[in-house]
Parts: sequence; C-alpha cells; structure tokens
Amino acid sequence: MIKIYKYGEISEKEIFARTEAKIDVEAIVADIISNVAENGDKAVKEYCLKFDKAELDTLQVSDEEIEEAVNSVEPEFIRILTEAAANIRAFHEKQKRNSFIISEKNGIVTGQKVIPVERAGLYVPGGTAAYPSTVLMDSIPAKIAGVNELVMVTPPGANGKINPVILAAAKIAGIDKIFKVGGAQAIAALAYGTESIPKVDKIVGPGNAFVAEAKKQVYGMVSIDMIAGPSEILVVADSASNPAHVAADLLSQAEHDKMASAVLVCDSMELADKVSCEIEKQIPELLRADIARVSIDDNGKIIVADDLTKAIEIANKIAPEHLELCMDNPFDYLDSIKHAGSIFMGRYCPEALGDYYAGPNHTLPTSGTARFSSPLSVDDFVKKTQYTYYTKDALLKVKDDVAYFAAKEGLTAHAKSALIRFETD
Repeated sequence: MIKIYKYGEISEKEIFARTEAKIDVEAIVADIISNVAENGDKAVKEYCLKFDKAELDTLQVSDEEIEEAVNSVEPEFIRILTEAAANIRAFHEKQKRNSFIISEKNGIVTGQKVIPVERAGLYVPGGTAAYPSTVLMDSIPAKIAGVNELVMVTPPGANGKINPVILAAAKIAGIDKIFKVGGAQAIAALAYGTESIPKVDKIVGPGNAFVAEAKKQVYGMVSIDMIAGPSEILVVADSASNPAHVAADLLSQAEHDKMASAVLVCDSMELADKVSCEIEKQIPELLRADIARVSIDDNGKIIVADDLTKAIEIANKIAPEHLELCMDNPFDYLDSIKHAGSIFMGRYCPEALGDYYAGPNHTLPTSGTARFSSPLSVDDFVKKTQYTYYTKDALLKVKDDVAYFAAKEGLTAHAKSALIRFETD
C-alpha cells in the first residue's frame, strides 16, 4: 500500500528519498563494448543469440520487412500514429534555431553556425513492452534538426522479427536504417560501428540498466542525450480533485517499472486516504498489476502539505520527470514551477497525453536532474560553430589590448601572434 506522510512530521530525508537501482553492470557492459568494438557484427550476432534467443543472418531490417509490418498494423493505429507524429512535428518545429551574424563594427564580422549532427542513433527498448511513441519522440526532432542519417536499433524477438508497431512508427517518422539489436551491444555498435551498423555521432533513447551504463561508457566516443533513470510522476492536487483520476494518473507511471516512482502532493488528508483506496481498487484491473504493485509499495508516496503553495515548494525540491497540476487554475502556479521535466496542466491533462499525442517530448530528465537539464529537443541534434573575421585595420586598433590581456595570463606567444603582423610594416 502507498505510504502517506504529513509534511513536517517526519524528516525531509525520508520524504525526498529516491530508490536507486542496486544492480552493478559496469564490468559486464565494459566487456560487451570491448567485444563489439573488436569483433563487430560477429559479436553483435552472438549477443543477439545469447540475450534475445534470435539467430540472425543479417542485422538490418529490409524494406520488405518494414512494408509487411506496416500492412499488418490496424489502419486505425496507423491513423493515430500519423496524427501523433504531426503534433510532435508541429511542437518541435518551433525549437529550430537560426545561425546568426554580427557585423556592426567596421572590419569585424562574428557569427555562429547551427549545424546538425551528420548521423544519429536511436535506441528503442524491447522486452516487456513495445514503445512506438519513443520512435516518434526521438526521431522527429532529429529530422527537424536536419540530421542526414538516422539509425535505429531495437532488440528482435526470438523469431528474429521486430514488433510491427515499432516498424510502422519508424516508417512514419522517416528513419533511414533499422537494425535488429538491443542492449549494451547495440549502444557499442552505434558508438564504434560494425560491418553492418554505421558509427553515429549521437545516441538517444531510453533503455534498461545495461543500456544506460553502455551510454555512460561510450560517452566521449559519441554524444548521448542523458542517462535516464526509472520513470517518475508527481501529481500536485487540491482537495477538490477526483481521487479516481489522481490514482489512475499515479498508476500510469507505476506500471512502467518496479523501480518507477509515483508521488502525490496534496493539501487534504481526506483526499490522500481516498486516493490510497482508489489505487488499491485499480491495481488489480491492470494488465501489468504485478509491476505496479511493487512500484507503489516500494516507491509510492503521498505527501500532505498545508496548502498548494507548500505543495509546489515540495515539487520543486523533488524536481520530477513528469509533474501534473491537478487543479482548476494551474496557470496561477506555472511561474512557481522551477524544476520539472514536463508539466501537465489542469484536471483534464493526464500525463499519458504527453507520452503519446500532445506534441511535447516524452524523453525527459529523471532522478532530480530536471534541476539542470531539459527534455529531448531539436537542440540535442545540432552543434554550434562560431567564426570571427577581422580586417587589418580592425586588428590594428585592438592588438595592444589583446597582447596586454595575454601577458596578464603569462602567455607570451598569444601576445606575439597579435603583434607580429605589424612588426615588419
């Protein structure tokens, strides 16, 4: 059963504690990365057989397999995927950055170029669930950024096939190449390249502990989006909230993972008790009831605050991945939210809207990292290069200042490089 706390009556350490994964996979992942880097496709296929029970002749998904998968998916779901993709595209189009140039002073030009990464890798989880939403969320911003080639990796089933809904989403998103490989071996293949799988410049997408550790270990060879932890939701709700709605929203994240965290912060002990009862009523109805049960029992909590102002303060301290403001006037509190991955406003905006359909990205900072990081965006797929141009006369005016500055740092070669151009004139 979910734990209920009255804020101020127990230590903040207990209230704000986060459950951390205890599995240590560093050495295992390091061995996998080393093997893939050295042996390429051979190692990848061996790991596919070992971990996914799939014996593969070729790693790349063929055009025929993609078409077969798309044709097997219900037209209604294709329609929904297409509409969701349009919403995601419309939102992320607004994130595009422009290059700029400054030429306000005679003889001086400075500027910045915004350049997409040439090739990006997208990891899409398999295993206990298929996530076509991740395909859309992580690939559409890359396409908008102008990434030349987008490579997707996702684990196959034992039959050597990819879930059709994953391939349908990939087709709609315009992904260029798809490979049947998951786990740390997929991250290694994207980072180092193999005979079949091209080396990429950036890797994005969520995964299990092995995937997260692999991304951490290859960072530097390639860029990554983030190290994602277990999914989180925090609901701030007032006393007028419907307890059944709040319970359902908490369970929407609890069903993700036994390590997931579902937290309610409210201003009413009566609501807290009713939500707790609703959670117990709804869990048995879930397809993933066993996962939600563990998540709620181990990581779920309800914090009762004196008022909504204090509730918002608590939410900022937790800095959740997903934050719901379940109240009639959510915009009154929007400016007070300082730390959250994505905010869902009002009584008719369940977090599931963000997972699938609304448009803002669902790849979000977890484990309190919303204090300093942001959702996945178009910015993640571009890099910036700056440039400077001075004429002879422009340098002449500032050369002594540059040399003086350099001398203060003890860098005489820096100083000389600015002065030497005028010594022979």
